[in-house]
Amino acid sequence: MAINLTDPIFTDATKAREHLEEIRWPDGPFCPHCGETEKVYRLNGKKHRPGLIFCNSCEGSFTVTTGSVMESSHIPLNKWVLAYRLMASSKKGISAHQLHRTLGITYKSAWFLAHRIREAMRAIDPDTMGGEGKFVEADETYVGGKAANRAYGPVPYKEAVMSLVERGGKVRSHHVADVTATTLKPILV
Repeated sequence: MAINLTDPIFTDATKAREHLEEIRWPDGPFCPHCGETEKVYRLNGKKHRPGLIFCNSCEGSFTVTTGSVMESSHIPLNKWVLAYRLMASSKKGISAHQLHRTLGITYKSAWFLAHRIREAMRAIDPDTMGGEGKFVEADETYVGGKAANRAYGPVPYKEAVMSLVERGGKVRSHHVADVTATTLKPILV
């Protein structure tokens, strides 16, 4: 699917907020603090920031960004939505420098934004690998520099890394202190 960069969610912060509200609250807003769905209403007017919602049950206010990686960010929501789209559709990833140039924000903000988006993409509680009819392969290797690549100094220390690969599925890598049965068994189990 091609990115339609003329879509208003990429250029207008209000449209981007409405888009995020449709995704997060398809059945209407609910309070992230107490879970209330009935006694919540929008605060409109010049005194309140756009998208602010008040909960009568806990007397707290919230927006669509409350409890998300976009919370407390000063980057406009339309730039967040475009960054999500660019990072999700880039086959080999996208650098903070590229985001900085594309979004028109500082490199520091682009770096912050990229790390927050990657954190949101991380699996919260990964389930176990393998199972009925599935195969999991395990292997270990040593990662580090070569002595021949050093002009001076001691030979670099190599670190042990163990990976589990599910055929046609997930991959998990673990740094291990050493490759022995006592360090590998908990990971395999």
